[in-house]
Amino acid sequence: MALAIFTSLADDRDISQYTREDAKLFVRHLEMKVNKTATIRRRINSLSAIINYAYAELDLDKRNIFSRLIIKREGDDSFKRGVFTNEQLKQGYDKALASGSQIKLLMPLLGETGCRLAEIVGLRLEDIDLEKDLIHIRPNATRRLKTRSSQRTLPLVGYARLAMEEAMKWSDGEYLFPRYIKDRKCKADHASAALNKWLKKDFDGLTAHCLRHTFRDRLEAVECPMDMIDQIGGWRSVSSIGNNYGQGYSMEQITKWMKLVSL
Repeated sequence: MALAIFTSLADDRDISQYTREDAKLFVRHLEMKVNKTATIRRRINSLSAIINYAYAELDLDKRNIFSRLIIKREGDDSFKRGVFTNEQLKQGYDKALASGSQIKLLMPLLGETGCRLAEIVGLRLEDIDLEKDLIHIRPNATRRLKTRSSQRTLPLVGYARLAMEEAMKWSDGEYLFPRYIKDRKCKADHASAALNKWLKKDFDGLTAHCLRHTFRDRLEAVECPMDMIDQIGGWRSVSSIGNNYGQGYSMEQITKWMKLVSL
């Protein structure tokens, strides 16, 4: 996305021909489009990585045109994402289970696993093991995973187990949410829009992504080890260099902590 925007502004030229003014034009364009400053920084970082790689491969002794770019009022537009109370979660989960709507079942599935929405919407039936109460979050032909650490196995506990049983009634035998698998692509954004329409209305503007933040807060509240929280949520851990070694926490250990916060 960043590259498409940049080349539409500065044309697709030899990499050595781009200038600092091209980079500043890119930033001004994103600012005029009222992008969040964090989004602009992510776009800059993406292009900066491409430039660094190209300069190294082509042996060009040039300063990266995207280095140290200033974004006006960077960070001033950030806000802390809202979280659900336990009462709101219970209320929502009960509504979802009684609704007869598969899309509403995403609330307990996300809220009690901490998964990203696309990770659940893109599940294949072979990723789900109800005999052992497990789901395997792994890439498939319709959707990738955000990071390498996103690939993981999680227990289905409490409401998540109940919701999964109900959700599987809508399966086509291959995918859990077949209505959001189109042209061999996972349309997680469509599922997000449908789910958020309900959540925002019933829960004061809270969204599906708030469920993931809420789940992390719940684990922190019971003093779950930070590196285990990262493993459960598929976050890239920065808490310790030791997290890059070994096999991580066992399923028995993970289940213990997830049951501790289960509603």
